[in-house]
Amino acid sequence: MQTIQTDRQTNRQTAINYDRAEQQFIDILEIEDLDKKVAAEPERFRDLEKAISFSLWSAYQSPTGDNAAHLFLQRILYRINRLKFFWYDDLHRYTNENSAYLLAILKQIEDVWSQWELAQIDVEALQLEDVKQGLKERAAVDVNPPDSADGRYFREQMTEAGYRQLLAITSVDGLVEASQLSRTLAGVANDVQAVMTRLLMEEYGGGRLARKHSSFFTTMLAQFDLNLEPEAYLALVPWESLAATNYGFIISERKRYFLRYIGSLLYFETSIPAAFTNYQAAGVRLGLSSDAMAYWNLHIKVDALHGRWMLDDAALPLVDRYPAQAWELLLGYDQQRLISERAGAAIARAVRETDDLAVRSRS
Repeated sequence: MQTIQTDRQTNRQTAINYDRAEQQFIDILEIEDLDKKVAAEPERFRDLEKAISFSLWSAYQSPTGDNAAHLFLQRILYRINRLKFFWYDDLHRYTNENSAYLLAILKQIEDVWSQWELAQIDVEALQLEDVKQGLKERAAVDVNPPDSADGRYFREQMTEAGYRQLLAITSVDGLVEASQLSRTLAGVANDVQAVMTRLLMEEYGGGRLARKHSSFFTTMLAQFDLNLEPEAYLALVPWESLAATNYGFIISERKRYFLRYIGSLLYFETSIPAAFTNYQAAGVRLGLSSDAMAYWNLHIKVDALHGRWMLDDAALPLVDRYPAQAWELLLGYDQQRLISERAGAAIARAVRETDDLAVRSRS
Protein backbone atom coordinates (compact mmCIF):
# COMPACT_ATOMS: atom_id res chain seq x y z
CA MET A 1 0.00 0.00 0.00
CA GLN A 2 1.37 3.38 -0.97
CA THR A 3 1.69 6.01 1.72
CA ILE A 4 0.35 9.40 0.74
CA GLN A 5 2.80 12.07 1.85
CA THR A 6 2.03 15.66 2.77
CA ASP A 7 4.53 18.43 2.03
CA ARG A 8 2.87 21.53 3.44
CA GLN A 9 5.58 23.99 2.40
CA THR A 10 5.39 22.87 -1.22
CA ASN A 11 1.64 22.57 -1.26
CA ARG A 12 1.07 26.09 -0.03
CA GLN A 13 2.69 27.37 -3.21
CA THR A 14 0.89 24.96 -5.56
CA ALA A 15 -2.20 25.90 -7.55
CA ILE A 16 -4.67 23.02 -7.56
CA ASN A 17 -7.36 22.47 -10.15
CA TYR A 18 -9.90 20.67 -7.96
CA ASP A 19 -12.26 19.87 -10.82
CA ARG A 20 -9.50 18.15 -12.73
CA ALA A 21 -8.30 16.32 -9.62
CA GLU A 22 -11.81 15.11 -8.83
CA GLN A 23 -12.30 13.84 -12.37
CA GLN A 24 -9.00 11.97 -12.09
CA PHE A 25 -10.28 10.39 -8.89
CA ILE A 26 -13.57 9.41 -10.54
CA ASP A 27 -11.60 7.78 -13.35
CA ILE A 28 -9.39 5.72 -11.04
CA LEU A 29 -12.37 4.36 -9.10
CA GLU A 30 -13.04 1.83 -11.86
CA ILE A 31 -9.48 0.93 -12.84
CA GLU A 32 -9.06 -2.84 -12.79
CA ASP A 33 -6.49 -3.99 -10.20
CA LEU A 34 -6.12 -0.43 -8.91
CA ASP A 35 -3.71 -1.31 -6.11
CA LYS A 36 -1.38 -3.10 -8.51
CA LYS A 37 -1.49 -0.12 -10.88
CA VAL A 38 -0.58 2.24 -8.03
CA ALA A 39 2.41 0.06 -7.10
CA ALA A 40 3.56 -0.25 -10.72
CA GLU A 41 2.97 3.34 -11.85
CA PRO A 42 3.07 5.57 -8.74
CA GLU A 43 3.81 8.70 -10.77
CA ARG A 44 0.41 8.34 -12.45
CA PHE A 45 -1.30 9.23 -9.17
CA ARG A 46 1.03 12.00 -7.94
CA ASP A 47 -1.16 14.89 -9.04
CA LEU A 48 -4.18 13.50 -7.21
CA GLU A 49 -2.12 12.94 -4.06
CA LYS A 50 -0.76 16.48 -4.21
CA ALA A 51 -4.28 17.84 -4.60
CA ILE A 52 -5.46 15.90 -1.54
CA SER A 53 -2.49 17.00 0.58
CA PHE A 54 -2.86 20.61 -0.45
CA SER A 55 -6.62 20.64 0.15
CA LEU A 56 -6.16 19.17 3.65
CA TRP A 57 -3.90 22.07 4.56
CA SER A 58 -6.11 24.62 2.83
CA ALA A 59 -9.35 23.41 4.43
CA TYR A 60 -8.24 22.57 7.96
CA GLN A 61 -4.96 24.35 8.71
CA SER A 62 -4.88 27.59 6.75
CA PRO A 63 -5.99 30.70 8.67
CA THR A 64 -9.04 31.35 6.49
CA GLY A 65 -10.10 27.92 5.28
CA ASP A 66 -11.11 27.26 1.70
CA ASN A 67 -14.61 26.23 0.61
CA ALA A 68 -13.30 24.75 -2.63
CA ALA A 69 -10.91 22.53 -0.66
CA HIS A 70 -13.69 21.48 1.73
CA LEU A 71 -15.93 20.57 -1.19
CA PHE A 72 -13.21 18.59 -2.97
CA LEU A 73 -12.41 16.56 0.15
CA GLN A 74 -16.01 15.84 1.06
CA ARG A 75 -16.80 14.77 -2.50
CA ILE A 76 -13.82 12.40 -2.45
CA LEU A 77 -15.01 10.93 0.85
CA TYR A 78 -18.55 10.63 -0.42
CA ARG A 79 -17.47 8.73 -3.54
CA ILE A 80 -15.48 6.23 -1.45
CA ASN A 81 -18.21 5.84 1.16
CA ARG A 82 -20.85 5.35 -1.53
CA LEU A 83 -19.14 2.04 -2.44
CA LYS A 84 -20.35 0.60 0.88
CA PHE A 85 -23.95 0.53 -0.38
CA PHE A 86 -25.27 -1.49 -3.32
CA TRP A 87 -27.51 0.60 -5.55
CA TYR A 88 -28.46 -2.05 -8.15
CA ASP A 89 -26.34 -0.28 -10.73
CA ASP A 90 -23.36 -1.27 -12.89
CA LEU A 91 -21.44 -3.96 -11.00
CA HIS A 92 -18.18 -2.61 -12.38
CA ARG A 93 -18.58 0.45 -10.16
CA TYR A 94 -17.68 -1.75 -7.17
CA THR A 95 -14.44 -3.10 -8.62
CA ASN A 96 -12.33 -1.29 -6.03
CA GLU A 97 -14.63 -1.37 -3.01
CA ASN A 98 -11.85 -3.06 -0.98
CA SER A 99 -8.91 -1.16 -2.47
CA ALA A 100 -6.10 -0.48 0.01
CA TYR A 101 -5.26 2.68 -1.92
CA LEU A 102 -8.77 4.08 -1.56
CA LEU A 103 -8.74 3.11 2.11
CA ALA A 104 -5.49 5.05 2.55
CA ILE A 105 -7.06 8.13 0.97
CA LEU A 106 -10.16 7.74 3.14
CA LYS A 107 -8.12 7.46 6.32
CA GLN A 108 -5.84 10.35 5.40
CA ILE A 109 -8.78 12.71 4.92
CA GLU A 110 -10.88 11.43 7.81
CA ASP A 111 -8.03 11.66 10.32
CA VAL A 112 -7.45 15.36 9.66
CA TRP A 113 -11.12 16.23 9.27
CA SER A 114 -12.16 14.36 12.41
CA GLN A 115 -9.61 16.22 14.53
CA TRP A 116 -10.83 19.53 13.09
CA GLU A 117 -14.43 18.67 13.98
CA LEU A 118 -13.50 17.40 17.44
CA ALA A 119 -11.60 20.61 18.23
CA GLN A 120 -14.91 22.48 18.04
CA ILE A 121 -16.41 20.51 20.94
CA ASP A 122 -15.53 20.91 24.63
CA VAL A 123 -14.95 17.22 25.27
CA GLU A 124 -13.76 17.71 28.85
CA ALA A 125 -17.01 19.45 29.74
CA LEU A 126 -19.03 16.59 28.26
CA GLN A 127 -17.14 14.07 30.39
CA LEU A 128 -18.27 15.91 33.53
CA GLU A 129 -21.97 16.03 32.64
CA ASP A 130 -24.75 13.89 34.05
CA VAL A 131 -25.33 12.01 30.81
CA LYS A 132 -28.97 11.06 31.30
CA GLN A 133 -29.91 14.57 32.33
CA GLY A 134 -27.87 16.01 29.47
CA LEU A 135 -29.62 13.84 26.89
CA LYS A 136 -33.07 14.69 28.23
CA GLU A 137 -32.34 18.42 28.27
CA ARG A 138 -30.94 18.41 24.74
CA ALA A 139 -33.90 16.46 23.37
CA ALA A 140 -36.36 18.80 25.11
CA VAL A 141 -34.75 21.80 23.40
CA ASP A 142 -34.45 20.30 19.93
CA VAL A 143 -37.95 18.87 19.74
CA ASN A 144 -39.20 22.47 19.94
CA PRO A 145 -36.21 24.70 19.10
CA PRO A 146 -36.16 28.52 19.12
CA ASP A 147 -37.21 30.15 15.87
CA SER A 148 -34.42 31.03 13.44
CA ALA A 149 -33.93 33.41 10.53
CA ASP A 150 -33.52 30.50 8.12
CA GLY A 151 -36.67 28.83 9.43
CA ARG A 152 -38.66 32.03 8.94
CA TYR A 153 -37.24 32.40 5.44
CA PHE A 154 -38.41 28.92 4.46
CA ARG A 155 -41.87 29.49 5.92
CA GLU A 156 -42.46 33.03 4.71
CA GLN A 157 -40.32 33.82 1.67
CA MET A 158 -39.02 30.77 -0.19
CA THR A 159 -40.35 30.67 -3.76
CA GLU A 160 -41.25 27.60 -5.78
CA ALA A 161 -37.84 27.85 -7.46
CA GLY A 162 -36.20 27.71 -4.04
CA TYR A 163 -38.41 24.78 -3.06
CA ARG A 164 -37.26 22.87 -6.13
CA GLN A 165 -33.64 23.64 -5.22
CA LEU A 166 -34.27 22.38 -1.69
CA LEU A 167 -35.62 19.09 -3.04
CA ALA A 168 -32.73 18.70 -5.48
CA ILE A 169 -30.04 19.20 -2.82
CA THR A 170 -31.65 17.03 -0.16
CA SER A 171 -32.49 14.25 -2.65
CA VAL A 172 -28.90 12.97 -2.50
CA ASP A 173 -29.54 11.88 1.08
CA GLY A 174 -33.33 11.53 1.04
CA LEU A 175 -33.40 8.90 -1.70
CA VAL A 176 -31.18 6.50 0.27
CA GLU A 177 -32.48 7.35 3.73
CA ALA A 178 -31.69 5.01 6.65
CA SER A 179 -29.00 3.08 4.78
CA GLN A 180 -26.39 3.91 7.42
CA LEU A 181 -28.68 2.67 10.19
CA SER A 182 -28.71 -0.73 8.51
CA ARG A 183 -24.94 -0.99 9.02
CA THR A 184 -25.27 -0.93 12.82
CA LEU A 185 -27.73 -3.77 13.42
CA ALA A 186 -25.60 -6.91 13.10
CA GLY A 187 -24.57 -8.62 16.30
CA VAL A 188 -26.04 -9.91 19.55
CA ALA A 189 -29.77 -9.38 20.01
CA ASN A 190 -30.86 -7.14 22.89
CA ASP A 191 -33.44 -4.48 23.71
CA VAL A 192 -31.46 -1.65 22.10
CA GLN A 193 -30.91 -3.61 18.90
CA ALA A 194 -34.62 -4.45 18.85
CA VAL A 195 -35.74 -0.82 18.98
CA MET A 196 -33.26 0.14 16.27
CA THR A 197 -34.49 -2.73 14.10
CA ARG A 198 -38.04 -1.52 14.63
CA LEU A 199 -36.95 1.96 13.59
CA LEU A 200 -35.24 0.59 10.46
CA MET A 201 -38.33 -1.39 9.51
CA GLU A 202 -40.46 1.73 9.76
CA GLU A 203 -38.00 3.70 7.65
CA TYR A 204 -38.08 0.88 5.07
CA GLY A 205 -41.87 0.69 5.04
CA GLY A 206 -42.02 -2.77 6.56
CA GLY A 207 -40.52 -4.16 3.36
CA ARG A 208 -43.10 -2.51 1.09
CA LEU A 209 -41.44 -0.25 -1.45
CA ALA A 210 -44.38 2.14 -1.74
CA ARG A 211 -44.21 2.81 2.01
CA LYS A 212 -40.44 3.15 2.27
CA HIS A 213 -39.67 6.69 3.39
CA SER A 214 -37.40 7.35 0.43
CA SER A 215 -40.34 6.52 -1.85
CA PHE A 216 -42.16 9.52 -0.41
CA PHE A 217 -39.18 11.65 -1.42
CA THR A 218 -39.42 10.22 -4.93
CA THR A 219 -43.07 11.29 -4.97
CA MET A 220 -42.06 14.87 -4.16
CA LEU A 221 -39.45 14.95 -6.93
CA ALA A 222 -41.93 13.54 -9.43
CA GLN A 223 -44.36 16.35 -8.68
CA PHE A 224 -41.81 18.81 -10.10
CA ASP A 225 -40.54 16.58 -12.92
CA LEU A 226 -37.16 16.44 -11.21
CA ASN A 227 -34.67 13.64 -11.87
CA LEU A 228 -35.42 10.61 -9.67
CA GLU A 229 -31.90 9.14 -9.77
CA PRO A 230 -30.22 9.23 -6.31
CA GLU A 231 -27.13 11.23 -7.33
CA ALA A 232 -28.66 13.33 -10.09
CA TYR A 233 -28.06 16.57 -8.19
CA LEU A 234 -24.79 15.74 -6.45
CA ALA A 235 -23.14 18.77 -8.08
CA LEU A 236 -25.54 21.07 -6.21
CA VAL A 237 -24.81 19.73 -2.74
CA PRO A 238 -22.70 22.08 -0.58
CA TRP A 239 -19.72 20.66 1.25
CA GLU A 240 -21.41 21.20 4.60
CA SER A 241 -24.23 18.87 3.61
CA LEU A 242 -21.86 16.24 2.23
CA ALA A 243 -19.94 16.45 5.51
CA ALA A 244 -23.11 15.52 7.39
CA THR A 245 -23.47 12.44 5.21
CA ASN A 246 -19.80 11.48 5.53
CA TYR A 247 -19.86 11.96 9.31
CA GLY A 248 -22.65 9.40 9.40
CA PHE A 249 -20.35 6.91 7.68
CA ILE A 250 -17.55 7.48 10.18
CA ILE A 251 -19.70 6.74 13.21
CA SER A 252 -21.84 3.97 11.70
CA GLU A 253 -18.97 2.00 10.15
CA ARG A 254 -16.83 1.86 13.31
CA LYS A 255 -18.23 -0.14 16.19
CA ARG A 256 -16.02 1.77 18.64
CA TYR A 257 -18.10 4.84 17.78
CA PHE A 258 -21.41 3.10 18.41
CA LEU A 259 -22.37 5.37 21.31
CA ARG A 260 -21.59 8.43 19.20
CA TYR A 261 -23.82 7.01 16.49
CA ILE A 262 -26.70 6.55 18.92
CA GLY A 263 -26.30 10.14 20.11
CA SER A 264 -26.25 11.31 16.50
CA LEU A 265 -29.37 9.33 15.59
CA LEU A 266 -31.14 10.65 18.68
CA TYR A 267 -30.47 14.20 17.49
CA PHE A 268 -31.78 13.40 14.02
CA GLU A 269 -34.99 11.78 15.15
CA THR A 270 -35.63 14.49 17.73
CA SER A 271 -34.91 17.55 15.58
CA ILE A 272 -36.26 16.59 12.16
CA PRO A 273 -39.98 17.29 12.83
CA ALA A 274 -39.28 20.94 13.72
CA ALA A 275 -37.04 21.45 10.68
CA PHE A 276 -39.47 19.78 8.29
CA THR A 277 -42.37 21.81 9.66
CA ASN A 278 -40.74 24.87 8.06
CA TYR A 279 -40.58 23.13 4.68
CA GLN A 280 -44.17 21.95 5.04
CA ALA A 281 -45.34 25.47 5.89
CA ALA A 282 -43.59 26.75 2.77
CA GLY A 283 -45.38 24.16 0.66
CA VAL A 284 -48.76 25.12 2.11
CA ARG A 285 -48.06 28.82 1.46
CA LEU A 286 -47.08 28.04 -2.13
CA GLY A 287 -50.27 26.07 -2.64
CA LEU A 288 -48.49 22.79 -3.35
CA SER A 289 -50.24 19.41 -3.33
CA SER A 290 -49.88 16.97 -0.46
CA ASP A 291 -47.75 14.76 -2.74
CA ALA A 292 -45.31 17.66 -3.17
CA MET A 293 -44.87 17.67 0.63
CA ALA A 294 -45.20 13.92 1.23
CA TYR A 295 -41.80 13.27 2.79
CA TRP A 296 -42.05 16.23 5.17
CA ASN A 297 -45.59 15.30 6.21
CA LEU A 298 -44.59 11.72 6.97
CA HIS A 299 -41.57 12.63 9.09
CA ILE A 300 -43.38 15.30 11.06
CA LYS A 301 -45.88 12.60 12.00
CA VAL A 302 -43.59 9.67 12.81
CA ASP A 303 -40.26 11.12 13.93
CA ALA A 304 -41.63 12.56 17.16
CA LEU A 305 -42.34 8.95 18.15
CA HIS A 306 -38.98 7.79 16.83
CA GLY A 307 -37.24 10.42 18.93
CA ARG A 308 -38.88 9.08 22.07
CA TRP A 309 -37.86 5.55 21.12
CA MET A 310 -34.28 6.62 20.66
CA LEU A 311 -34.17 8.48 23.98
CA ASP A 312 -36.09 6.13 26.24
CA ASP A 313 -35.33 2.74 24.67
CA ALA A 314 -31.84 3.19 23.21
CA ALA A 315 -29.78 6.11 24.57
CA LEU A 316 -30.79 6.02 28.24
CA PRO A 317 -30.37 2.22 28.59
CA LEU A 318 -26.93 2.50 27.02
CA VAL A 319 -25.89 4.94 29.76
CA ASP A 320 -26.37 2.13 32.27
CA ARG A 321 -24.68 -0.44 30.05
CA TYR A 322 -21.58 1.73 29.40
CA PRO A 323 -21.25 4.07 32.39
CA ALA A 324 -17.59 4.93 31.77
CA GLN A 325 -18.07 5.76 28.08
CA ALA A 326 -21.65 7.09 28.22
CA TRP A 327 -20.46 10.69 27.69
CA GLU A 328 -19.79 9.67 24.08
CA LEU A 329 -23.57 9.73 23.57
CA LEU A 330 -23.41 13.46 24.32
CA LEU A 331 -20.45 13.85 21.97
CA GLY A 332 -22.34 12.18 19.15
CA TYR A 333 -25.39 14.32 19.80
CA ASP A 334 -23.49 17.60 19.98
CA GLN A 335 -21.34 16.87 16.95
CA GLN A 336 -24.37 15.93 14.89
CA ARG A 337 -26.18 19.08 15.99
CA LEU A 338 -23.19 21.23 15.03
CA ILE A 339 -22.68 19.51 11.67
CA SER A 340 -26.40 19.50 10.87
CA GLU A 341 -26.86 23.17 11.74
CA ARG A 342 -23.90 24.04 9.51
CA ALA A 343 -25.40 21.97 6.69
CA GLY A 344 -28.82 23.54 7.18
CA ALA A 345 -27.37 27.03 6.95
CA ALA A 346 -25.53 26.13 3.73
CA ILE A 347 -28.69 24.71 2.17
CA ALA A 348 -30.60 27.84 3.18
CA ARG A 349 -27.95 30.00 1.45
CA ALA A 350 -28.27 27.92 -1.72
CA VAL A 351 -32.06 28.26 -1.65
CA ARG A 352 -31.84 32.03 -1.14
CA GLU A 353 -29.43 32.32 -4.07
CA THR A 354 -31.83 30.38 -6.28
CA ASP A 355 -34.72 32.59 -5.19
CA ASP A 356 -32.69 35.73 -5.87
CA LEU A 357 -31.83 34.51 -9.37
CA ALA A 358 -35.49 33.69 -10.05
CA VAL A 359 -36.55 37.17 -8.95
CA ARG A 360 -33.88 38.87 -11.06
CA SER A 361 -34.79 36.83 -14.12
CA ARG A 362 -38.39 38.05 -13.88
CA SER A 363 -37.45 41.71 -13.48
